[in-house]
Amino acid sequence: MIFRLWRASNSRSKTEASSTQGELVYAIGDIHGRIDLLDELIPQIIRDFEAIANAPKPKLIFLGDYIDRGPDSRSVIDRILDLSTVFEVTALKGNHEDALLQFLDNPEFGPNWVEHGGAQTLAAYGVRAPAPNDSEAWASVRAQLIENMPQRHVAFFFSLNAYFTIGDYVFVHAGVRPNVALQDQTVHDMMWIRRPFLEADRPCEKVVVHGHTPDEEPFSGPWRIGVDTGAYASGVLTAVCLYGVERRFLSTRPQWRDAM
Repeated sequence: MIFRLWRASNSRSKTEASSTQGELVYAIGDIHGRIDLLDELIPQIIRDFEAIANAPKPKLIFLGDYIDRGPDSRSVIDRILDLSTVFEVTALKGNHEDALLQFLDNPEFGPNWVEHGGAQTLAAYGVRAPAPNDSEAWASVRAQLIENMPQRHVAFFFSLNAYFTIGDYVFVHAGVRPNVALQDQTVHDMMWIRRPFLEADRPCEKVVVHGHTPDEEPFSGPWRIGVDTGAYASGVLTAVCLYGVERRFLSTRPQWRDAM
C-alpha cells in the first residue's frame, strides 16, 4: 500500500503569506517513469502560465524520483531535458536517482535497486535485470546500462541538486531535518526523511515543497507543501503553482485543479 503513509489532520489549514518574490514557479512531484502523465500535465502548466498577464518566464522544478517503477524512465529524462527551451528548469535528486548512481558506482548494489523498481529503469534502457545473486551478471548489466544510456542522461543524473530556494520557499525531494540550517542538512535526509520532518510544527525557516511521501491528495499547510500523489500507481501526477503569495494545484485528476 503506497498511500496514507502520512495523513495530517490540517490538510486544508490556512497558509501564511509566503512569497516567491515575483517568481512564477511550478513544482512537480514524483513521476516514476510515467511519461504519459508528464505529457498530460505539461500542457496544463503551459496553458496556466499563458493565462497570467505579464507573467515572468516560469521556473519548473522537478522534485526527484523521475525513474523506477513506471514503464518509461528514459522518456521522462528526455522530456525534462527538452523542457529547458520553454522553462527555467531545476531538477532535484530523489532517492531513486541516488540508487541508480550507487549502481553505476558499484554493480553489487543492483539487487537492492531492483527491489525498489530499478528493473523497470533498466528495461527502459534496453537492459534486463539478472538474478539477484549473480554478481558477474550484475557487472555486465552495469556495463550495458552505461553503453545504452545517452551521455546527456549520464550528465543529468550527476548534475542533480539536493535542494533549491526561491523567496520564502525551499524545494527538496523528501524534506529537511527540523531545526537544522539548510546549509547543514545532509543529502541523505533531504532524499529520505519522513516522520521527523512531517511531524514538525515548523521544520525550518522556509516553507518546504517536497515529494517522496505519497498520499491520495496533495497537501498544503503553513510550513510544507507535499505534491507526491503516487503517480506510478494512481495515475495522478501533481504540480503546485506558486506565484507571489498565491498557491494552487494542477493535476492529471481534473477535480484537484485549482483546489487552493
